[in-house]
Amino acid sequence: MKHKIHIRKTAIEDIPKLARLMGDLGYPVSQEQMETRLNNICSHPDYCTLVACLKDKVIGMAGFHTGLLYNTDGIHIRVIALVTDSDYRGLGAGKKLMLAVEDFAEQLGAAGIVLNSGNRPEREDAHHFYLSLGYQAKSTGFVKTLN
Repeated sequence: MKHKIHIRKTAIEDIPKLARLMGDLGYPVSQEQMETRLNNICSHPDYCTLVACLKDKVIGMAGFHTGLLYNTDGIHIRVIALVTDSDYRGLGAGKKLMLAVEDFAEQLGAAGIVLNSGNRPEREDAHHFYLSLGYQAKSTGFVKTLN
């Protein structure tokens, strides 16, 4: 049976679900923190948050922004967060979200899309997913927490 998943921009009423999805991604956050973060993100015109919905239920999200890179020309899209609710994986929501990001990038005339995915064993399925969509593993990310 084909599932009717549609993609739309996020709305303020999605905050409780976005908070849960970030937990599924491995970054637990309270609803209050998610509201603050989403308000900050939405105040920047270069950022966009999309959600995947099955009927009226939010089952996934993609957050990304546009920017410039030092190592190549043109605008690039950086995917910051991509997650599908653990109860709904395998239905195609992640693929639809990434295709929506790619459509956005093409309409903008972007030169490419970049993303990071953790080097943890539980991220191996995500790595295979990105490879299946034509992405290449090209770098390792580093993080330093300052506060």
